[in-house]
Amino acid sequence: MAVEAMTSAALTDMDVAHLLADAAGKAILPHFRQANLSAENKLAEGFDPVTIADRAAEEAMRAVLAEHRPEDAILGEEFGQQEGTSGRQWVLDPIDGTRGFISGTPTWGVLIALGDENGPFLGVIDQPYTGERFSGGLGHAGMTGPLGPRDLFVKKTATLAEAILFTTFPEVGTPAEGEAFRRVAENVRLTRYGVDCYAYALLAAGQIDLVIEAGLNAYDIQAPIAVIEAAGGVVTDWQGGPAHQGGRCLAAPNPALHRAALDLLRDTPTP
Repeated sequence: MAVEAMTSAALTDMDVAHLLADAAGKAILPHFRQANLSAENKLAEGFDPVTIADRAAEEAMRAVLAEHRPEDAILGEEFGQQEGTSGRQWVLDPIDGTRGFISGTPTWGVLIALGDENGPFLGVIDQPYTGERFSGGLGHAGMTGPLGPRDLFVKKTATLAEAILFTTFPEVGTPAEGEAFRRVAENVRLTRYGVDCYAYALLAAGQIDLVIEAGLNAYDIQAPIAVIEAAGGVVTDWQGGPAHQGGRCLAAPNPALHRAALDLLRDTPTP
């Protein structure tokens, strides 16, 4: 029986997560790389774009949850908090990387997480244009894509000198946070910028070694945490504590490399 035809009671949480990703992708793709796509700016100062695709995708995912998990709470980037009764919460970012989306790059993604007061325990990072879906949690870590399905395993890189480091924005955050990032960047093999949530997917897939960011929201990081941890990696804030509420994030494939990067970040002043 196809997932779409199964009753709500028969669907696992991962089945529901895949339905959410499918619904979001169908809402988003008609707008991608379209010449008439417009973007509104959510900020009075700076630039934080939102498009019709962001809103349509979150609405589509909320409709799936209303049908299959009406007792669960929802936190979404575009439409905020919806209370639930189960003690569980779905955290949705319909397009993580809207700046990339409106620029036509395929490095944005749909982020879906399910968790409780202790943080996320299931996550999906979906890139519908390339057909790649990275999922993790509840004993599972795997991806599907043009090359077929495979399990996800992080790398075994143990030293900064061997590491590949990613972040989204060159400035990272505050001047102090940017300086802390550069302390790590000066010690790694390669530093790259600008791929939003796709960087976390690459870490879970064993392609890169570190992602360091600041100024995150819960919906930016909860799905990546679940996927990376399921693949064997480590995700914390810059003090080594939980990162699922957002703020600063350090993602690494193993405790040794995580510790090496953390030693260069942990004394950064709080904004």
